[in-house]
Amino acid sequence: MEFQTIIVSREDHIAKVIMNSPESLNAVNERMVSELVTVFNDIAADEDVRVMVLTGAGRAFCAGADVWEDSVFGERDPERIRQGVRSGHAMVTVALRRIKAPTIAVVNGIASGMGFDMALACDIRMGSENAKFMVAFTRIGLVPGAGGSWLMPRVMGLPKAAELTFTGDFLEAEEAEKIGVLNRLVSTDQLDEEAMSMARRIAQGPPIAIRLAKLQLYQSLLTDFETSLDLAAANQVIAFLSQDHRKRLATFRNKRKPEFKKSEK
Repeated sequence: MEFQTIIVSREDHIAKVIMNSPESLNAVNERMVSELVTVFNDIAADEDVRVMVLTGAGRAFCAGADVWEDSVFGERDPERIRQGVRSGHAMVTVALRRIKAPTIAVVNGIASGMGFDMALACDIRMGSENAKFMVAFTRIGLVPGAGGSWLMPRVMGLPKAAELTFTGDFLEAEEAEKIGVLNRLVSTDQLDEEAMSMARRIAQGPPIAIRLAKLQLYQSLLTDFETSLDLAAANQVIAFLSQDHRKRLATFRNKRKPEFKKSEK
């Protein structure tokens, strides 16, 4: 598929997706929704991808949905509105969350509305001093529709999520790091390299164990402690029997670096 609104590259088990509409601060229109869902689904199915990096071109990560081009904003039929949101904007974050490999959001500017939701849907977020976040929906009389009300309390806690949702205020980079929205705050000129350095470190790890560990982390938010231990035991069987584990154990014992092949068991 030839993309018009995003740039996609793959190298050394790392997929990099750049939202590429800098003139509109990477606002998401219907074309970008389709392209993002397509590429996220493709990456989710590609076992050779061990890390995905998501960022935006220019001076923004993503300014949210494009209110000038997206047809759902002019809709007045209740059922069409519901279907438009559920099968449009929300499908982007759903597809993003379905990626089994670790995901890293690189926030180089504003991330508002749907852009904030996409950043929160990633496993790790790195940003520069120019990064800032805004719920945005309530500023135009709407509610978070792409997963933000589920994601925000889990990332930053309910009280701060409520404050940002009700006020529509900006969350600046320094505070974002303090409350855990940003894992790391990096200078603008070093942001991309620092993010790719982390991506490379993760990509060099044992892919089966890392994917299973990601599954466990998110399932732990939805289950009790005993159920979480049962899942860990089941996953550990898979990990123990994998070539990944044997190579990593041999490396640990012999002090040498292994090379992992995709989904080798």
